[in-house]
Amino acid sequence: MSPHRAIVVVFAAHGAVAGSLSTRIPWIQEHLQLSPGTLGLALLCPAIGAFVGMPMAGRLAYRFGNRAATRALLALWCASLTLPALSPSPIWLFGAYLLFGAAAGMCDVAMNAYAVLLERRLGRSIMSGLHGMWAVGSLAGGGIGALAAHAGIDARIHLAAMSLALLVLGGPAGRGLLPDSGLTGSARLADAPAPRRFALPTRGILAIGLVGFCATFVEGASSNWTAVYLISVTDADPGPAATGYTVFMLCMAGARLLGDHVIHRLGPVTAVRTGGAVAAVGGALVVAARTPALGITGFALIGLGVAVIMPLVIAAAGNAGKNPSEGVAGVATITYLSGLVAPAVTGWVAGGLGYPAAFAMITGVAVLLALLAPVLRPSPVSHPEGTVRVDA
Repeated sequence: MSPHRAIVVVFAAHGAVAGSLSTRIPWIQEHLQLSPGTLGLALLCPAIGAFVGMPMAGRLAYRFGNRAATRALLALWCASLTLPALSPSPIWLFGAYLLFGAAAGMCDVAMNAYAVLLERRLGRSIMSGLHGMWAVGSLAGGGIGALAAHAGIDARIHLAAMSLALLVLGGPAGRGLLPDSGLTGSARLADAPAPRRFALPTRGILAIGLVGFCATFVEGASSNWTAVYLISVTDADPGPAATGYTVFMLCMAGARLLGDHVIHRLGPVTAVRTGGAVAAVGGALVVAARTPALGITGFALIGLGVAVIMPLVIAAAGNAGKNPSEGVAGVATITYLSGLVAPAVTGWVAGGLGYPAAFAMITGVAVLLALLAPVLRPSPVSHPEGTVRVDA
């Protein structure tokens, strides 16, 4: 298996874990007899675990190498899939979700840092396609989970089987990854200094992180509020409202799969500027929409617009210093924070001023994305093979 195909499988497996568990949350709620409030607290724990775990991933990647860290953390992430369903009480569920989130976030950092190094070695953009394969994996895991739920299969059996299958799938992929010496020509990332044990974002990547914050805000707010908006503002039935979310996600996944070709032709600055503009047009359509069809069209444009921005942000953060994992961890910390606050802020604005006002705010954030595009302008990156221009 080639190194590129290997990391593709890693991203798809990571997405499949997330998609698998999301479909069995109703089973967990019923099994533990959780109130909506208790379930809400439990679902906050993965984000907290990831927020705490991600800054430590850079140190692990430096000590053991990006290849070994990615392999180990992917195995941990796949194994943790069974923990929430096995929890005997809400307290155990909170702990299981914290570990689940920490494994998710640390593996996320390690595999994206590896992808940054492979992208340098190949001399072309691959990050958007990798994130597209994550979405494909998530959709596949969710589809299998939906079938299992429909068939009445116990979530403990279903998730254990998925965990084992993804571990088996991830094994050959992990062996196909290149060691750091094969990526950089040196066993320790061009003799770079060790990253800090707990790497918070540095000043050098805060501007990149702001672009990621805005992109994640638009994505998170839209994905969480699509169905509610269509029902509340356009009087859509539940079926069309759910279709709006599906269209949004399919547009994002499809755009990411094709995004590397777009980035190669346009360059990152024009790609981000164009994406922000498309998302802003979509947001304006959503604000103006009073029919489900126009609202779904607007959400589709938002998904298309923001699709390639986060892959570009990850690539830029990884190339901002000599330790890709530290840069990725720093910007991931910022974007996870955005993912936490975006749905809540949108709800607060909608509650006070109405749903169209909330999406007018989101449209403004998309405009800001377009204005911040020059932050991601490529720059020469030095590494042992020489100096190359990063087209990501």
